[in-house]
Amino acid sequence: MRRGDFSEWAVFIAVAEEGSFTRAAAKLGLSQSALSYAVRMLEQRIGVRLISRTTRSLSLTEAGERLLTSLRPAFDHIDSEIAALTALRDKPAGTIRITTFRHAAQTILWPVLSKLLQNYPDIAVEVHVDEGLTDIVAERFDAGIRMGEQVQKDMVAVRISPDVRMAVVGSPSYFASRPAPQTPRDLSEHRCASYRQNTGGGLYAWEFEQDGVELEVRVNGPVIFNDNEMLLHAAIDGLCLVYTFENQVSQHIADGRLVRVLEDWCPPYSGYHLYYPSRRQHTAAFTLLVDALRYRA
Repeated sequence: MRRGDFSEWAVFIAVAEEGSFTRAAAKLGLSQSALSYAVRMLEQRIGVRLISRTTRSLSLTEAGERLLTSLRPAFDHIDSEIAALTALRDKPAGTIRITTFRHAAQTILWPVLSKLLQNYPDIAVEVHVDEGLTDIVAERFDAGIRMGEQVQKDMVAVRISPDVRMAVVGSPSYFASRPAPQTPRDLSEHRCASYRQNTGGGLYAWEFEQDGVELEVRVNGPVIFNDNEMLLHAAIDGLCLVYTFENQVSQHIADGRLVRVLEDWCPPYSGYHLYYPSRRQHTAAFTLLVDALRYRA
């Protein structure tokens, strides 16, 4: 392979990943005509069509899919090695990409980042808030934050929070005309807010456990949200019961705005973990962030 060929491979990867010459051109800072020419020259040189083009869209041919599968790990490794060179600098630097739940971003990640970024101005962090289970390798994130039991076994997992508990809460006005549920089965008699999961789109079943007995309850009610902040508003306004993170409602309970029920059915479970591929070489900036996030009881 000639040394100049690397630019053609990089152009092909960008077009394939972006699914558009326009977006790929913006990403690489080149003109669309230059990208189109580079791809045509690559196809002519290897004698195989890689991209099927129409006036409205483009897609990879079978040969293009095969080439992308082969090239992406090699270029990811090159990117990782180049990024790792920043460890040789006096100060940690570079961009770190993390995917996380909103709750973890607000309660765990941001308090650490707000201090870290002030002390290390050469570090930049991109935080992608996503309630789904993102494939950090395919999406090219440096790390993800999820509950311990959600982390795949082939990942390095670092605990970054204590155990987590859920809570069922409602407002005093809600309970003024209704008896408090004594067991999770009593929830069928109550108005409850449902949570729509972004992954798969199903409604989340409220999970309970007591003395080794596990229950999942499908609730019904007047509202469905895919955001925990909206669940909190619905509870405070007296509309319904909600099932959410304990630390998100603890102050409202202490202030009397919310009343907690079924507490003995909500045991603690594994807290948040930062996870990342074990084979990747990390920059000094990433190592610094992992150490700052690490939970120390």
